[in-house]
Amino acid sequence: MGRRMMVAGNWKMFTTSGEGALLVQDIAEGLGDVLEEVEAVVCPPFTGIKAASTVIELDHVTMGLGAQDMFWESEGAYTGAISARMLTELRCTHVIIGHSERREFFGETDETVNKKVHAVFAAGMTPIMCCGETLATRDALETDSFIRAQVLAGAAGLSADDAARLVIAYEPIWAIGTGRTPTPESANDVARSIRATVGAMYGPPAAMQVRVLYGGSVKAENAKMFFTEPDIDGALVGGAALKADSFAGIVRAAL
Repeated sequence: MGRRMMVAGNWKMFTTSGEGALLVQDIAEGLGDVLEEVEAVVCPPFTGIKAASTVIELDHVTMGLGAQDMFWESEGAYTGAISARMLTELRCTHVIIGHSERREFFGETDETVNKKVHAVFAAGMTPIMCCGETLATRDALETDSFIRAQVLAGAAGLSADDAARLVIAYEPIWAIGTGRTPTPESANDVARSIRATVGAMYGPPAAMQVRVLYGGSVKAENAKMFFTEPDIDGALVGGAALKADSFAGIVRAAL
């Protein structure tokens, strides 16, 4: 069985609760039956998850709902943190873990990424684990070893079944929000290396089932080029996910 294509929209620190609810409605209206074929996931800010969840439930929308981060402890004196239990109560299905912005601005490390990945799986949700290199790392021709180290650390200690369910988003930091992108072929080379790393850790079946997304200035106009590559299974979308027509165009490109 082939891997199902996925397009996840990371709304970052944009949209109020009401704006997010309308955006979900507009996305659903623009996609219709396409949502039965491509797995679409929206990831609003924490304040918008409840409203998005309500629209998805009441309108019977076939769409995943994700959070942009999560703490690994179930509860406690962790001011500002959000636990898995809080997210599952709102019917979240996915959690983005280890985005480069979380690493850069909030001190995320490979160790904390791994703790969060385990906590997401323990709660019955699916982690979308991010990895990606800086321009300096790319120019030093160290992309492959850098990404491999991130995957080895972030996905350590999983069961083979969980490894197969893991979603890994390759987002070269130098391409996020810049309008620059790697060639589809070079992005696929990294995706293939990620898959090989998972295979070395958990065996060929997990490697064949793990989904690898591309992220970084993905638009409706360029998405198809990436989606035709054999080891790329969809996209983690930033700015283009904030408009229903552009996000719908990316989802349609995954058909």
